[in-house]
Amino acid sequence: MKKLIALFITLIITLSFAGCGETKVPVIGINQYGEHASLDNCREGFIEGLKEAGLVEGKDFEIDYQNAGFNDNTATQIAQSFSAKNVSLMCAIATPSATACFAAAEDKDIPVIFNAISDPEQAKLTDGNITGMSDKLPVDAQLQLIRALQPDAKTIGIIYTTSEPNSVSTIADYQAKAADYGFTIEAIGVTAQSEVTQAADTLINKKVDCFSNLTDNNVVGVLASILEKTDEAEIPVYGSEIEQVRIGCVASAGIDYVELGKEAGKMAAAILKGETTATEMDYKTVSEYSTYINSEALKEFGINVPTDIAEKAIEAE
Repeated sequence: MKKLIALFITLIITLSFAGCGETKVPVIGINQYGEHASLDNCREGFIEGLKEAGLVEGKDFEIDYQNAGFNDNTATQIAQSFSAKNVSLMCAIATPSATACFAAAEDKDIPVIFNAISDPEQAKLTDGNITGMSDKLPVDAQLQLIRALQPDAKTIGIIYTTSEPNSVSTIADYQAKAADYGFTIEAIGVTAQSEVTQAADTLINKKVDCFSNLTDNNVVGVLASILEKTDEAEIPVYGSEIEQVRIGCVASAGIDYVELGKEAGKMAAAILKGETTATEMDYKTVSEYSTYINSEALKEFGINVPTDIAEKAIEAE
């Protein structure tokens, strides 16, 4: 009996030490503000970036993905839950999620990597244990593209969310530069996604010559509904990246959100490997852009593409 008891005690001690040797897999909490193709591409690119940096999912990291459904309160709740779980790192996709994660992570000094933030400085996301990728829009290139495709256009309509710092910043950029290309900007601010289609009706009634989209999440989330209205009114819409052109915008001078996500993923990988910290890394802004066109949509509006643009444009299939 004594031998059995001794054997049992030895087994318990052995198992206890074995358990102590287990390594906990770092958990990355992804707080995505809402579901649309651009933000989905950011998330998919982020995970690809982690893998391209040599990390293996399930071994070197695990993903806890949460979607806020374009609701600021939900984004805050998700961020707070990540903080309560003591995740190893937070990935925040879009400005409302980034500000929520930064606030929730600050007390515990959890690193935050943001993605798809047009103006990190305006959003106050540049100081602290936070860094990431900015998707600042190439406004000059977009205005040049619209002028080339619609030589007689005078007024561009834009819908934006007044509470999104990135949208407010980009609108200011459009208004500052529009006159250089012979345009005026007719901008309408909204406070919620439910107001977007009504704002589209207002711009249509004002007889704008075209719409230009930002990366505004409330607007992009109901882009299909906007396009139904603008197609009927025979007003072309210019997107801000390839996914918007794929679903019916005529063209865009925009960036690749998968690549944007990959760069953010590589930043996160460097932190998880202990090579650097978010505090030590400056955020990066994508400077390269491509011209995307939807030939079918352009044809519907009778818009001819100049040869120099057609030669470099990417068809959004």
